[in-house]
Amino acid sequence: MLSWEERRLMVKIAQLYYYEGWTQAKIAKKQNVSRPIISKLLNNAKKEGIVEIYIKDETLHSVELENAIMKKFDLKEVIVVSTAGFAPEMIKRQLGKSAASYIANHLTDVKSLGLSWGTTLLSFVEEYPYKYKKDTHIVPIIGGMGSEYVHLHSNQLVFHLSQKMNSSCSYLYAPAMVESIDLKERLVESKDISHVLEQARNVDMAVVGLGNPFKSSTMEKIGYLNQKDLASLRKAGAVGDISSRFYDAIGKELNHPLNDRVIGLDLNEIKQIPEVIGIVEGSYKLESLEAALQGKYFDVLIIDDRTAQELVESYI
Repeated sequence: MLSWEERRLMVKIAQLYYYEGWTQAKIAKKQNVSRPIISKLLNNAKKEGIVEIYIKDETLHSVELENAIMKKFDLKEVIVVSTAGFAPEMIKRQLGKSAASYIANHLTDVKSLGLSWGTTLLSFVEEYPYKYKKDTHIVPIIGGMGSEYVHLHSNQLVFHLSQKMNSSCSYLYAPAMVESIDLKERLVESKDISHVLEQARNVDMAVVGLGNPFKSSTMEKIGYLNQKDLASLRKAGAVGDISSRFYDAIGKELNHPLNDRVIGLDLNEIKQIPEVIGIVEGSYKLESLEAALQGKYFDVLIIDDRTAQELVESYI
């Protein structure tokens, strides 16, 4: 039980520190004691309930979601992007900005950066600042040839990002998905394509999106998937795709003919990259995301707050 004098001293010190903004050293000098004693008294004031600290800021809830997701899925970093009041197209843009900011600030030791493809990656590249990083080589981790929706293709994305960084890049001159396994095998054996795929396997960091093959699928939109393919994927238990590789509800890559026709890194190869950054937007991808997190394909997750909230409510 604290005496009246002890309690009064704690209140006085807490008032100077928290309200007046005095340093612990200044308070110690005034009280004629050492600074560690002031530190101990402030800690005791918290333990006794004399001082209670609240964080009053709209970003607090986002930080709480980040911590919950990070602990549950053992991630290096989670960034939850506040999207309240934003139109759908602006939500993707906000995620792109957050991803661009994170990556631009974490390229110090990154000599090679891998990019997948899709609308989320496009937002990231569009929002990336003109910030020179000449010693970072950019590599597509999946094929990207085609005459339609070229702006979404990996080759186009690596080209635009390399321009913004004033750096070099490689091109993977092959489609993301070809008509047959035989054609895929012949293409990946060619010198130019095998060389870029080997570069992709050895990048220091990769940025990928995530898809739900059965809802708002970019792969279906651009013609890589038809109704027969979708029926086959549903029967096989597919719940999502990363870099056009389909996986099941526990995050295991499917043994499926469509996966065998993709020219690019498979999910196990992506997992071996030292840092994989996943950008995910839309609660319709919730099941796809949870399976990807179980599969441990991401080290860093950048996600909108609504999807993050639903993830926490559903799985944590």
